[in-house]
Amino acid sequence: MRIGRILLVVLLVLVVGSVGLVFYYDGKLHRTDALTAYAGRPANTPGTNWLIVGTDSRAELSEQQRSQLSTGDSDGSRTDTIMMVHKPPSGRAMIISIPRDLYVPIPGQGSHKINAAFNFGGPQLLVQTVEGLTGARIDHYAEIGFGGFDRVVDAVGGVTICLDQPLNDPKAGLRLPRGCQQLNGREALGLVRTRAFPNADLERVVNQRKFLNALMAKATSPSVLANPFRLIPFVNGAVNAVTVDDGDHIWNLLGLAFALRGDPITTTTPTGGSEYTDDGDALAVGDNTEQFFTYIRKGATVPEDLISGPGGVIGG
Repeated sequence: MRIGRILLVVLLVLVVGSVGLVFYYDGKLHRTDALTAYAGRPANTPGTNWLIVGTDSRAELSEQQRSQLSTGDSDGSRTDTIMMVHKPPSGRAMIISIPRDLYVPIPGQGSHKINAAFNFGGPQLLVQTVEGLTGARIDHYAEIGFGGFDRVVDAVGGVTICLDQPLNDPKAGLRLPRGCQQLNGREALGLVRTRAFPNADLERVVNQRKFLNALMAKATSPSVLANPFRLIPFVNGAVNAVTVDDGDHIWNLLGLAFALRGDPITTTTPTGGSEYTDDGDALAVGDNTEQFFTYIRKGATVPEDLISGPGGVIGG
């Protein structure tokens, strides 16, 4: 009886302590009012949609850190990466890259490349622009800049990546051999930033999706979840690096991580091809773009002919 009471007390302390830590870290999350109401906003659509934004903000980096990470010295904040994560009512989750050069209407600004929306009006305008493009309602928002990405990767002990070819990009501070290797935070940041490919940004977004999948798999693996010396630094790094919507919580981020740890469908938004615009060379919205997002907003399975094939330099 005495042993039973002791075990019950220990279990109660662990449960209360765990719940307390969850709310403690939830309170530390950086938040922004990204998902605001506006006239004509799409109603709830089947499934769950995240908008994940990678910015080139260097605001939290010292001069030494900018040099070490080869980020350059540009001021301001632009969207280097735009991804939509779609969790349908049933079936596999999808990671959908939205090319930053996609030429779309931006409310109140005319038509521009989609990454200009963030520069014009921050997260709110970018969300509105993406909802206008897709017709799907964005339920959650997450944003990460240069200043946090490398720390998140280092916190899980690095991520193993297999490259089909060597990479050498001085602008991104990147020099990696062909083959499988464990990347630290600085190397991982260089990998997801580099555009040193014939197809430039279109190939980069494939690498970004594959790396996100690999990072989530590592973060939710037993080697991290069962090791407090990995788990606590990872959670600390994540809550310091990520900005979410006012209505989002740490358990939403955990749900996102587990949705992406398995075998998500990864694809790039189909487009109508290149076109010349007032913003220079851009990618047009085509009939295939509308067809693709019709399936997404209905929560239906997207046909294979609308899914982009494999690419990038990250192999199996």
